[in-house]
Amino acid sequence: MAFDINVIKRVYSEMSVKIDKARKLLGRPMTLSEKILYSHLWDGNNEKIFERGSDYVDFGPDRVTCQDATAQMALLQFMQAGKEKVSVPTTVHCDHLILAQSGAQKDLQNANKVSSEVFNFLESVSRKYGIGFWKPGAGIIHQVILENYAFPGGMMIGTDSHTVNAGGLGMVAIGVGGADAVDVMAGMPWELKFPKLIGVKLTGNLNGWTSAKDVILKVAGILTVKGGTGYIIEYFGDGAESLSCTGKGTICNMGAEVGATTSIFAYDDSMERYLISTDRQDVVEAASTIKHELRSDDEVYKNPEKYYDQIIEIDLDKLSPHINGPFTPDLATPVSEMKAKVESEGWPNEIQWGLIGSCTNSSYEDLSRAASIAKQALDNKIKIKSKLGINPGSEQVRYTAERDGIIDIFEKLESKIFTNACGPCIGQWNREGEDKSEKNSIIHSFNRNFAKRADGNPNTHAFVSSPEMVMAVALSGKLDFNPLTDKLMNEDGEEIILTPPIGDELPSKGFACEDNGYIEPPVDGKDIEIIINPESQRLQKLEPFLPWDGKNIMNARLLIKAHGKCTTDHISMAGPWLRFRGHLDNISDNCLIGAVNHFNMKTNSVKNLITGDYGPVPETQRFYKKNNIDTIVVGDHNYGEGSSREHAAMEPRHLGIKVVIVKSFARIHETNLKKQGMLALTFDNESDYDKIQEEDTFNFIDLESFSPSNQLSLEIVHKDQSKEIIKLNHTFNSQQIEWYKNGSALNLIKADNL
Repeated sequence: MAFDINVIKRVYSEMSVKIDKARKLLGRPMTLSEKILYSHLWDGNNEKIFERGSDYVDFGPDRVTCQDATAQMALLQFMQAGKEKVSVPTTVHCDHLILAQSGAQKDLQNANKVSSEVFNFLESVSRKYGIGFWKPGAGIIHQVILENYAFPGGMMIGTDSHTVNAGGLGMVAIGVGGADAVDVMAGMPWELKFPKLIGVKLTGNLNGWTSAKDVILKVAGILTVKGGTGYIIEYFGDGAESLSCTGKGTICNMGAEVGATTSIFAYDDSMERYLISTDRQDVVEAASTIKHELRSDDEVYKNPEKYYDQIIEIDLDKLSPHINGPFTPDLATPVSEMKAKVESEGWPNEIQWGLIGSCTNSSYEDLSRAASIAKQALDNKIKIKSKLGINPGSEQVRYTAERDGIIDIFEKLESKIFTNACGPCIGQWNREGEDKSEKNSIIHSFNRNFAKRADGNPNTHAFVSSPEMVMAVALSGKLDFNPLTDKLMNEDGEEIILTPPIGDELPSKGFACEDNGYIEPPVDGKDIEIIINPESQRLQKLEPFLPWDGKNIMNARLLIKAHGKCTTDHISMAGPWLRFRGHLDNISDNCLIGAVNHFNMKTNSVKNLITGDYGPVPETQRFYKKNNIDTIVVGDHNYGEGSSREHAAMEPRHLGIKVVIVKSFARIHETNLKKQGMLALTFDNESDYDKIQEEDTFNFIDLESFSPSNQLSLEIVHKDQSKEIIKLNHTFNSQQIEWYKNGSALNLIKADNL
């Protein structure tokens, strides 16, 4: 039986009426995304047609989900909101704070010891406020959500950018910052700029070595890491219907890497099979009553160019396997072209590690297809040339895979079976014995491959591919290995060519599990006391940020002008810093330490404009704060790309940075900055980025008249006292300006609940 089935039935009972009203209002057929968006408006009596990419809209999501790294700060904020219980179904999943090193059993034991304070805090807060709690080892948040909570036609937000995975089950699921989640948990509307729509028409069928992963690897190559920003990507066509539900999830999940608001597939037979297999026949029965609304209207599919802002067509019959990277997930290369690419680019050809799993490619189907390649190696006496690590997506997947002999196959290849957790994908990997200065290559099924992401080594060239391709490449030990044409030598000196992978969409014997790791909250948790040790180095109660004084910001100095790519990993690194996700002051010591200083091309080295000395970014900013000197940060395109982590916004705010000015923002990060009471601005003329010099002084001369749609003027005073004025744009609406005036969105919520 599904969790919160009454919520799902309520959504379905109201959906048709709301969609009919919206269809009449629009005067045209509707896409699936539009149906879900219009049926989840906060004001159910809406009479307005929203302009895509322009209008800010209030929504009422059906569910909130949080992972342990982001949940700490989200729940610390919720504790300030003045509520006794969350207003919508909410879950917390412990999957990030588990270091991959020795294998599942030892690693989980170590995590429960090292992070017990955090896990106990999350469990107690969950019990107090009516939140479902999934223990460490229960599984990776997005796989657990797909198995238990996602439902066609629903809307969910989550404090992780890969929340979008649930689009594989027909849900509008969107990654947000913790402050957004707190709004919804507290019973407030959630605000989003109404997305534009990209339609991806899939025809034909996957075959041979090509997998669902290759669909999104191809799309990433087309759109780049910022091409989906502000869009929902909606997949349709006979090719879409031919994909498995978890395959659809894989595609939607990696949509985060092109900046998409979310991605989605229409409800079909594969989703129905998955729901039944995961013991949710009741959802299937409920969905059957409005099945025609859980897809775009027929006219949309007939003439998609009339209803989507952009169309991409991919013939699955002709799609080839891809390997993307290194250092960016959108550098797409067909496997057949890797030999030439490896040689021309000088990438290390030896593959030291293959890693299978993550929140997107850790399903039963993924493991079974990879295992079919591994079994060929065992049967043909082919010795694996690279090390291999496996992260199952959930305890249910792991238990079932062990029952069916899949885990045994991997273990016979001397693979390390890591915990059902994120592990290397999120930088939680103790890769022992590796020289941090050595250039090397790894290949994995994870989505993100930024420098230093997996193991902290800037010289690790990480490549992204499907689980089955990872398995094949790991067997060969060579990045340029093409399993479609190349042969492997076995222990008897025989040349073996691998046959294409096979696998089961769903386990033939059904899923099984002894303990899924779920703890249901008590009906009434008001008497549960949450204790945070004031001396704790892991947890810290939050203090409200100060409101804006209503005055222009004058005589501000430059902290850093970030050069090139500046992701949330650059702004607030993960890896070992994850242990401080509940302690704002401690984690602020990693603020912008990964950003490249434009003026010396070094990381974590900026000029203190008072002393003249160069030093670490956080240390320099703490000096400015102590001396009441306002500062700004300047950045390039797609600033804040990557994870939804709001720490990348909270740390600069905590340290006293007042303004971030960039060429363009990643969606989630821009919202996070606004929520924390920061000025998030963009250059009206991108070339003005070049006018910013290291020793400039900055005056925001018309901030006192801050209002929606009006540009702001920035006076730049150069070292020689020459001056020039540039124009800055912003996307603040009236509500968001109130956040800024009050010091943060949370301050406003708290005031409303007093």
